[in-house]
Amino acid sequence: HDNVPRWTALESLLCGAFAGAVAKTAIAPLDRTKIIFQVSSKRFSAKEALRLLYCTYMKDGFLSLWRGNSATMVRVMPYAAIQFCSHEQYKRLLGGYCGLQGKALPPFPRFLAGSLAGTTAAMLTYPLDLVRARMAVTAKEMYSNILHVFVRISQEEGVRTLYRGFSPTILGVIPYAGITFFTYETLKKLHTEKTRRSQPYPHERLAFGACAGLIGQSASYPLDIVRRRMQTAGVTGSSYSTILGTMREIVKNEGVVRGLYKGLSMNWVKGPIAVGISFTTFDIMHNLLFKLHQMGFFTP
Repeated sequence: HDNVPRWTALESLLCGAFAGAVAKTAIAPLDRTKIIFQVSSKRFSAKEALRLLYCTYMKDGFLSLWRGNSATMVRVMPYAAIQFCSHEQYKRLLGGYCGLQGKALPPFPRFLAGSLAGTTAAMLTYPLDLVRARMAVTAKEMYSNILHVFVRISQEEGVRTLYRGFSPTILGVIPYAGITFFTYETLKKLHTEKTRRSQPYPHERLAFGACAGLIGQSASYPLDIVRRRMQTAGVTGSSYSTILGTMREIVKNEGVVRGLYKGLSMNWVKGPIAVGISFTTFDIMHNLLFKLHQMGFFTP
């Protein structure tokens, strides 16, 4: 069975891709609404968000609420796959380094494994994220499909534009992924110590994931706003080029809470749901495949 590690890496990739897809599709309409608010200077409120959803539905039909979701899938499936899979690998590597094969990692390596996983995934899938932000805020006529966005940006704005907003993304991903994975793993560990059950129930996993998402998102949210402004600068006609410059501009025009934390309340609904669903889906799929292994379904 020397092939098992290779199999498990492939399984992590598949489980991760599936987990990401399920979670993102569930919250796609909220996601699209949030991006529209983030890149405009309109004030955000729950009432305005609901009105936007309702108007979109009335104007373009129910499925238009999922516009850009195919671009999200193209981005989120490789992103989630790489993030979950590399998290398993980093955990194993750091575990070996700390001499803790298969046991829970100490706090700092636990944070580090999450950060490294997020950074790896972000670096490999960044242009897809930029394309998705562009699709969410433009009319159908401007970009007809994912490929069209890539081609048009490369021709009109240069290939380097595909990585515009990359630095705030990486700066945001390090605390976000680190804190999210750290919180989730810590809660699972505490749960095992308290209840003596090795596996939490699905609803407990959802709750752990939700807490993890809540803490992680709040910590890195301003960088998310900065990233979105920088990504869509080409279509919204503004000139955001550096992180600090963008932040200063936002604070000057819109204030700290209304500017840098605009739409955070929406993220508090959306983020925990998404993180909860994706972690739970990943764990359940992984355990299912592990059981099938034990029953001898996959013998490489």
